[in-house]
Amino acid sequence: MADCLVLGAGIVGVSVAIHLQKRGRAVVLVDRKDAGEETSYGNAGLIQREGVAPYAFPQDWGEILRYGLNDRIDMHYHPTALPAVAPFLFRYWKESHPDNYERVKRQYEPLIRHCLSEHEALIEEAGAWSLVEKKGWYRVFRTAEKRDAVFAEVRQLAKDFGVRHEELDARAMAEREPGLGGVIVGALHWTDPWNIRNPGGLVKAYRALFERLGGTVVRADAMALERKGAGWTLPGGIEAAEAVVALGPWAGDLTGRLGYALPLAVKRGYHMHYGQTGNRPLTNWVQDAERGYMLAPMEMGVRLTTGAEFALRDAPSTPVQLEKAEAAAREVLPDLGQRLEQTPWRGARPCTPDMMPVIGKAPRHDGLWFAFGHAHHGMTLGPVTGRLVAEMMTGEAPIVDPSPYRAERLL
Repeated sequence: MADCLVLGAGIVGVSVAIHLQKRGRAVVLVDRKDAGEETSYGNAGLIQREGVAPYAFPQDWGEILRYGLNDRIDMHYHPTALPAVAPFLFRYWKESHPDNYERVKRQYEPLIRHCLSEHEALIEEAGAWSLVEKKGWYRVFRTAEKRDAVFAEVRQLAKDFGVRHEELDARAMAEREPGLGGVIVGALHWTDPWNIRNPGGLVKAYRALFERLGGTVVRADAMALERKGAGWTLPGGIEAAEAVVALGPWAGDLTGRLGYALPLAVKRGYHMHYGQTGNRPLTNWVQDAERGYMLAPMEMGVRLTTGAEFALRDAPSTPVQLEKAEAAAREVLPDLGQRLEQTPWRGARPCTPDMMPVIGKAPRHDGLWFAFGHAHHGMTLGPVTGRLVAEMMTGEAPIVDPSPYRAERLL
């Protein structure tokens, strides 16, 4: 018998478990795998302090039609999945309208504002600084048109939200990364974000901290959660008064069974690790702004991550974006070496149509809490989400106003 079950041992679930345990709750963290081995493992390894503007659905019809050709690196879709995902995409498009999007940014920014300080506290307690660097990341441009348009957008974000950046010409970028190819005409350096050299390893370090605090980790099927009296139970005699659903892309499976018709979807993504040749290795995180992939120098090799794939979560892999991204990446980084794995990794980002996570009490069940739907910023927002959920559950003053993230907005 515990005070709380936390379902899901990704970055969000582990962070919730830590913050509850630190507040005197007896917590059981439940997952079918070890911590950080699903979505939290495969990301680009960034704590994105600059990420105040979540990824919106295009509003320009010409751009939408170009995406419809289904031949891009930053977005791919399964035609057979469109009937199932079309309602989500339509609502996503509406929420991305400029008037709505301005509201979303204002409501989203308070979470982003605390991402570095909340990670820093856990990194320090977990003794995990060897996995983290403070370099920021670069968007590199192939054309002056794209470069100048992005610079204008970023200047406005800096004015509105105080995020910091540098604007670099081709020569300045070459001095920082001499191994980059000649296709680059300039770069944007986001200077605030931090870099994670092994995202799954950092989640495991946080899990170890949770256990040192007295928490319990159990391998079990979180989908088997059942109501029992005033509390919650899992097979094997695991019981608690409260439960937190932090299941990422699987959250909809459980919440749907409990009667919540939340409009959730996934953006799938792929990655592959590569070696490096030559004597000018990549040392910084670099995104190709006009192709939509990222190169991240991690412990496991240079990780190449793709954009979004709209498909059913469990449909067979179709890593066509990765094939195209690899060719484009060799133009930017000529010394990119051979693949280090036989099969591309695939994961799924849990998404809501208004681009904000679901955080707070379940509307129709006492003792049930939600913490999912962080899309591209799960790694970034895990610790601040964990603190916010724990504060709400224990009656403390919350670090930010939680009302924009409540589940009711989507029902």
